[in-house]
Amino acid sequence: MSAVAKNPAHTADDLKVDDFIARGTAAAEMPRAYGDALLVAAARRPEIACLCADLTASTETDRFRDAYPERFVHTGIAEANMIGMAAGMARSGYVPFTHTFSVFATRRSYDQIAMQVAYPRTNVKMAGFLPGLTTLLGVSHQAIDDVALMRALPNMAIAEPAGPEQIAAIVEAACDRPGPVYLRMRRAAWSSRSELRDGSFEFGKGTLLREGDAVVIFAAGLMVEIALEAADLLAAEGLRASVVNLASIKPLDTALVIEQARRCGLAVTAENHSVIGGLGSAVAECLADAGVPARLARIGLQDTFAEGGTLPFLLNKYGMDAQAIAATVRRLRAERR
Repeated sequence: MSAVAKNPAHTADDLKVDDFIARGTAAAEMPRAYGDALLVAAARRPEIACLCADLTASTETDRFRDAYPERFVHTGIAEANMIGMAAGMARSGYVPFTHTFSVFATRRSYDQIAMQVAYPRTNVKMAGFLPGLTTLLGVSHQAIDDVALMRALPNMAIAEPAGPEQIAAIVEAACDRPGPVYLRMRRAAWSSRSELRDGSFEFGKGTLLREGDAVVIFAAGLMVEIALEAADLLAAEGLRASVVNLASIKPLDTALVIEQARRCGLAVTAENHSVIGGLGSAVAECLADAGVPARLARIGLQDTFAEGGTLPFLLNKYGMDAQAIAATVRRLRAERR
């Protein structure tokens, strides 16, 4: 059975994988929320510097390069060196922001991040783009373990905006927070959902976007809007779901997680990442430590690599779309009876 026939919510165009150039052109027309936010911050803070590993357009740093060439460093495809340079600049009084794709920002330079940034707690901000399944380029470019890697490092904070509406507040919070921060960034269009219009952000705080009593869905990044879509599907069946945006993955809003899971008794996590070591693990650890007797299911990549394909195709194939979340909630409720 084709993926379109299996899930009528997807159109044939959604699932095409043969138009990479056209999609690349469309991506270039996306809002530049991150690049604009970094420019605003740099105008107020002369200590901000920008380093990029040969991906200025893809990481929206070309405008910074043009506006502040004296504070811009093009490192070339040398991510580990870029981290070392940023650490040295931070020790000299700068607030350096480094930029590349998420998979290269974490895996390729992990030892340098651990020893030159996390351990000495240098004030380096690392922005990784193309998180999880948000790339047609397949396994080599899909960061499915970056949150797990960065969560494991002491002193490291992690933020992932639900959409462009939240990026400006996250950049500002990263500037204000001393020490290392990993920003998991995705270029996306503005959302039409009213729940996402408030772009506020604070490290250690989640946001309750919708309140219900049948289940709570904890989500981060692009999965927040998908969680809201799943809540719509459940609402049509008379089930009211809470949806929580956990944009601050580390530190986690443990109080909100515990309160919502305890109140609903059923919890689902939704992440654009492996279910091992990421948001789902963070929530599971939180609930276990607090002794909360809530049934938990984790939506994400189930200990597998993915493949090249469009985002709707991959989310459908790996059970990460709104229909899959809603089906998981139905299963949990059936098992509890």
